[in-house]
Amino acid sequence: MMLRFFRNTRQYLPAIARRGYCEAITELTEGEKKIISVLQSKFPSATKIEAQDISGGCGAMYTVFVEADEFRGQRSIKQHRMVNEALKEEIKDMHGLRITTGVPGG
Repeated sequence: MMLRFFRNTRQYLPAIARRGYCEAITELTEGEKKIISVLQSKFPSATKIEAQDISGGCGAMYTVFVEADEFRGQRSIKQHRMVNEALKEEIKDMHGLRITTGVPGG
């Protein structure tokens, strides 16, 4: 199993960065590292975990993607609830969280 952590996939880059007005940040923020760490521990079979601060670096809003076997056979709403539960402490300090989930090979 290979875990891959992505900071800036094209689909998650802010529109201004996609237009070339600024360079994409490649280093993870402390908040992104924390979210990835929590998700790793809660979803040990995850094959892909992504986290990006989409609030301009202040940590108020994040987008996350988790691909894990734990989601197999679960509806999307249940998958998102599982991520919300995993991040319940971190969510207390956020303004918003955008969640995308999937299953490996699916």
